[in-house]
Amino acid sequence: MAASRPPARGGAKPAKIPQVSWREPRPAPIVLVSGPEEVCAERAIAGVRDYLRAEDPALEVSDVRADDYAPGTLLALTSPSLFGEPRLVRVSGVEKCSDAFLQEAVSYLEQPQEGATVVLRHTGASVRGKKLLDALRAGTGGGIEIPCPAIKRDGDRVDFAAGEFAAAKKRIAPPALRALVSAFADDLTELAAACQQLIGDVEGDVTEEVVTKYYGGRVEVSAFVVADTAIAGRYGEALVSLRHALASGADPVPMVAAFAMKLRTMARVAGNREPSRQLAQRLGMKDWQVDRARRDLAGWNERSLGMAIQATARADAEVKGAARDPIFALERMVTVIATREPFGG
Repeated sequence: MAASRPPARGGAKPAKIPQVSWREPRPAPIVLVSGPEEVCAERAIAGVRDYLRAEDPALEVSDVRADDYAPGTLLALTSPSLFGEPRLVRVSGVEKCSDAFLQEAVSYLEQPQEGATVVLRHTGASVRGKKLLDALRAGTGGGIEIPCPAIKRDGDRVDFAAGEFAAAKKRIAPPALRALVSAFADDLTELAAACQQLIGDVEGDVTEEVVTKYYGGRVEVSAFVVADTAIAGRYGEALVSLRHALASGADPVPMVAAFAMKLRTMARVAGNREPSRQLAQRLGMKDWQVDRARRDLAGWNERSLGMAIQATARADAEVKGAARDPIFALERMVTVIATREPFGG
């Protein structure tokens, strides 16, 4: 099923070929898998292969590197075999393709081979192959595009993980989803693997207790425990949690990042009286994120929130090298946030 087309950027013309979700890939004479997110790209390419193999187990699969290309390879691999088996040719590295591949691929678009599916993987890391992409996106070759944009924002990672469970028709509680995403905030591949592990291992709904049981030792989970207690104003408990996390090997950088993420969300929600669903849609967030931020804001005001954000920004610089003692920087940040007063005040 084709996904809605994203708006063109930088003045580029919108793609004319169908835009297909990486979660619902399908074959076409030419399949362009574009964008930097490798996890999604791998899923898309594997999905095309599985689709074709389900139609005919005799599928012939070949792999080609566009940057180390032997002239004539594309036509040889896509040409009908003696027994007429379907062919799948997976081409990697199109963003750094050779001149020989570029010339032959552009020519191939004019007359794709019957029974062949060519998957072109272009990460978008360069404009190399632009002539090929422009021709394909203009509709030459009867292809489709499977966009795989980078998943970097907190909301995008939540959407990704939620989609994993939705695709498996398995329920996960919102706090459990948040804890899971927090545990793998810097590695989408590991997040995807964790989702699949929980989907495969856990009977019934996935709860926050289940996520803690599986991944409670992750640094980012500990970081959010510290952030939650500090933001709630439980100063002593926050310091104990901080020291426990550091003794367990927590890295100060993701620790500060956890605070920054929560405070940033609180600042976006603060002072807004819109219904949670409406506000969440406008801000590109989930309903539960808005509800949680509003609970976190109890007892906060504009002054204390601004002071906490400044303290977090200072700690972020210090744990990344601006100060000699990152532990002291963390303790000062926690003190300011938990007491809602200037350090030493």
